[in-house]
Amino acid sequence: QVQVVESGGGLVQPGGSLRLSCKASGVARSINDMGWYRQAPGKQRELVATITSDGTTHYAESVKGHFTISRDNAKYTVYLQMNGLKPDDTAVYYCNIGATTLRGEPIDYWGKGTLVTVSS
Repeated sequence: QVQVVESGGGLVQPGGSLRLSCKASGVARSINDMGWYRQAPGKQRELVATITSDGTTHYAESVKGHFTISRDNAKYTVYLQMNGLKPDDTAVYYCNIGATTLRGEPIDYWGKGTLVTVSS
């Protein structure tokens, strides 16, 4: 079982920056892909960015050049640096952790989400 805890959300003015963190803890054979998703009010959850265990990244077109995903494998932590925030980035941001259980089965874990509000 793996627990996932996000932090770093809050209220920021347009053009500002925030850094989200997500730490995985618990027992698993391995931690694999890690990623961030978001869900704005009245919209479906969408992918923001992902990063593989060897550091390969993938971004949604809407955040390319503004957001940077990174991870610290030693700390089982993934980060999302968000710069140049816009009101459209307002959403609950969810961390997703792909893992392999002790039995060798793939499984996804989700955090409870952290709210990012971009407003003047």
